Amino acid sequence: MRVIFLSAIFLVCLSMIAEAQNSVMNDSHIRVKPNNGINESLIDRDRAGIMLSSRAKGESLQNIDTELGIVISPPAGRLAIVADGNSPDPDDLGGTAVSLALLRSAGLTDRLVHYSHSCDLVRGVRISERAERERHYLMQVACDITARRWGGYDSLVFFDALWQQEETVNDLAKAINESSAENPLWIIEAGEPDIIALALEASDNGKHQFVKVITHHPANDNAGDFYTWKQVLDFGVEEVRIPDQNINLKVDLAQWDWAKNHPDPRIQWVWMLGKIAEVDDVVKFQKGKWDCSDAGMVLYWITGATDGGMKSGTVENVKSILLNYIKINPMAG
Repeated sequence: MRVIFLSAIFLVCLSMIAEAQNSVMNDSHIRVKPNNGINESLIDRDRAGIMLSSRAKGESLQNIDTELGIVISPPAGRLAIVADGNSPDPDDLGGTAVSLALLRSAGLTDRLVHYSHSCDLVRGVRISERAERERHYLMQVACDITARRWGGYDSLVFFDALWQQEETVNDLAKAINESSAENPLWIIEAGEPDIIALALEASDNGKHQFVKVITHHPANDNAGDFYTWKQVLDFGVEEVRIPDQNINLKVDLAQWDWAKNHPDPRIQWVWMLGKIAEVDDVVKFQKGKWDCSDAGMVLYWITGATDGGMKSGTVENVKSILLNYIKINPMAG
């Protein structure tokens, strides 16, 4: 039975790679309080199961209280995510899927203005050229198919930072240049810092004061091939550092059985991407683990960031948010 199951995963992976190559809580009642003054799609909030009070209608993004006490209350501004995934650690597969699903579940897809992956610009000796090429395909799949299945990302382009470096840097620099005190840009560093630094270098220096970079691990900060973390900070951006998200979000595989066994294919899809990382044959340290650690920075941002954001989110927190959305938005047919 296990052989059949793993064979099925392998066949799905082949299908996903082909597609990428061609395209190179259970409680449905959610309380709402007005917050922040950022324009947000009422339709998207409704689809996320966010019930608006009469005072909140037409205002900004709202707080959402779930049965676990989670409050969705992101800060003012927009979000950019720069991930790797082409480096030896495959954890960005699960991290990407969870990040996109969290933003959709919170009704925040229109706040995500940039997503790029494969930001490791120099291949290391621990991963072969062929294996790294496979990672590019898998990361593009993780982005494109998760976005299509969960919905809400039709206007967003997911860039391959290495294979589309110029376009990636220009897109992130554009987002930086559109920043202001009222509309800052929060960049999640889910990989090496080089792309972030290149975009800062290509953008207006006067806008850097309105950029905040969220990080959780020095393994990303110190892995740049062309820029150090100090050089990134020297551009004048604000460092937002939270604890290592591996502590609560790199867990034993069984802690994600709820997703593996869930009847909704959107949830199963998220689980499968984390499972693909677990069976990776480039590194051994993901064996028996389901790792979405970088998504902890998204969880931190959607729950308030520097204004009381969740710094040590758990799988139960992720589960509660995703299943709340799935319950209110069942698959058609």
